[in-house]
Amino acid sequence: MPKIQEILTRFKDLCKFHGWKTSEKDDWIETENGYHNFLWARSIHPSSFKSIAANRKCVVREGLSYRVVEASYTAWLLSEEPSETLVKTILENPDFSKKMALYNLSPVLEGKNLAFKLNNTDSPVFQEFENFLEKELKVKLNPILNPELDSEERVVTKLA
Repeated sequence: MPKIQEILTRFKDLCKFHGWKTSEKDDWIETENGYHNFLWARSIHPSSFKSIAANRKCVVREGLSYRVVEASYTAWLLSEEPSETLVKTILENPDFSKKMALYNLSPVLEGKNLAFKLNNTDSPVFQEFENFLEKELKVKLNPILNPELDSEERVVTKLA
């Protein structure tokens, strides 16, 4: 079962074939339409998420110096299932859902060929990341559903 760091390292190697610039030490990929930042965490509290998402900064290391750039897109790679509040926060805010993707990789880390995604961006990097998960790692990606719709679906199923 690969760790998130191993998954990203393999994915960044693949990105070089697209002509995209990658960082050996940091988790961003630069394309013609900006920086695509990957943040990984066990979980994230919705208030912390809002603060980080509103800031949209990415640190780029160049030799011994650093500079801060604005990330065009950010993908959150989580090793635990995201809270319903976090999912709703992304879905209810168009600025977040157009620029942020959320991946629940906890099943992959448990050795399963399954992960969950919430990606409404037009990021070619995140599309390629999903292709990589499916084709290279043989991971089935299911959507993270809107918690309200999901619970309504369960009620309808129980009533039927």
